[in-house]
Amino acid sequence: MLRRLPAPLLAALGAATLSACVSFGSEPPPFLLTLDADAAPAAGQARTAGEDQALTILIPTAPQKLRTQRIPVQQDDASIAYVKDAQWVEAPQRLFQRLLSETVAARTSRVILDEGQYLTAPGEQLAGQLMEFGVDEATNEAVVVYQAMLVEAGGKTVTQRRFEAREPIGGKIEAKPVGTALSAAANRVAGDVAGWLAG
Repeated sequence: MLRRLPAPLLAALGAATLSACVSFGSEPPPFLLTLDADAAPAAGQARTAGEDQALTILIPTAPQKLRTQRIPVQQDDASIAYVKDAQWVEAPQRLFQRLLSETVAARTSRVILDEGQYLTAPGEQLAGQLMEFGVDEATNEAVVVYQAMLVEAGGKTVTQRRFEAREPIGGKIEAKPVGTALSAAANRVAGDVAGWLAG
């Protein structure tokens, strides 16, 4: 689910809709985009795990085109633009890591940590690369590609798997439809990762 947060207060989306895109030059956009997980663990639910049974989900690495709060549009093999007036509230790698943690916690029985939380051993670690998190102009789709790497506790075994989801934008490449499509694609990828880890 996508939330649009008005800058600078970052209030909730509510029922507001986005009017036609307007260029703001060097000014920030009228709102910022963020991601919410479609699934979340139940409040008050306690979980226990030994130090080698927890799962630490790391912030994924990303190519240069994603190391920005703007949303890239792949125009062809050699050209990238950015969606006008669309900006994430923080780097997409961090947003995706939080969404992934919420989804895995909701859909598995694992104790989920991030790299700033574990006090002793991190248990298994889920690292990876967020390879795509933007728009394919040729197909008018939002695209999320995540190359996951699961490292067992102790680091003796590494398993890799690639996950990809595409969602039609259903109109012009503008902030609101692009953000909604990317949120849906990110949740699909997170759900597939959770299914893999649960299996």
